[in-house]
Parts: sequence; C-alpha cells; structure tokens
Amino acid sequence: MSLYHHVRNKQDLLGGMLDLVYGEIETPPGGGEWRAAMRGTAISFHHALLRHRWACSLLMSPMDGPSPARLGYMDAVLGRLRSAGFSAEMAHHAYHALDSHIVGFTLWLLPYLALAQQQPDLAENMLQELSSGDLPHLVEHIEVHLAPEQPGQVSEFEFGLGLILDGLDRLRDAAST
Repeated sequence: MSLYHHVRNKQDLLGGMLDLVYGEIETPPGGGEWRAAMRGTAISFHHALLRHRWACSLLMSPMDGPSPARLGYMDAVLGRLRSAGFSAEMAHHAYHALDSHIVGFTLWLLPYLALAQQQPDLAENMLQELSSGDLPHLVEHIEVHLAPEQPGQVSEFEFGLGLILDGLDRLRDAAST
C-alpha cells in the first residue's frame, strides 16, 4: 500500500514500467540513411521487448494514455519518416506497419522462447517423431530451425523487417515521381 503514495493507481505503475522499457529503445538518428535508422530502432525495440518479456503483452493492455517515453518514441519515428520524404499519410501507414511487425513478431516469438526453456529438446523430439516422411516440408523447416547460426545470418525478425523497409522505400520513391 505504501507504493500508492508514489503512484495514483496500478495503471500509473504499469505505465511507469513501460516508460522504462521505451527509454531503452534507440530512437532513429536524424541524419544518414533512413532505412538504416529505422532498422536500428526496430531491432532495438524488439530486443528491449525480449529483455522485458512482460512488456509486450502490457503494450496490448488498455492504459489511461501513452506514457511520455512512448509518445517521444512515436514522435521520433514519425519525424524520421517525414524527414525521409514520406507524406504524413504514408508516415502514418509506415509507422503502423513497423510497429505491427515489431510488437506482433515479438508476441508470436515469446511463447516459443518460453517453451524452449521449459523443454529444450522439444524440436529434436518433434523432428524424430515427424521423420516418417508424411510431412517433409515441416521436417525441413524444423531442420532449418535447428541448424547452427552462421555469422552474418539474418534472423526471422530482420528478414520481415527488411521486406517492410523495401516495400516502404518503393512506395516512397513511387510517390515522389
């Protein structure tokens, strides 16, 4: 109860916790190539959510309003998109496409990470069970998951992010011609 001498209610407490997570995100720098700036910010956001696994689902919870750090993050991303030549409408769409990928991919990934911690041999066991030949494409997919990472290999998150950035770049270029 003494905690409520410092915050009004649970929503304030949770908003403050989210503010700390947003404070860890590298916002896009103003200069340089916009794609590299947005890529760095998206990866930073994804990694912050992976460090604070509770935060991703909390982002989806109704709050009294966005926190100051979240508002600052949003403004920085939108501002960087606008300075890169996106119209206000296209920056709106780009922001939501990026945010959906960051938060959505992380929400999708978190249960798998938890399951892998609880059952570290799950994929190998599943591969053994499926190796009868009935599902060859799924077996191949699991084998890719189990393959050791190669230096410079692009993660699934970064692959999807690259597709979004490529598409946004084409739309931006088409709009300016």
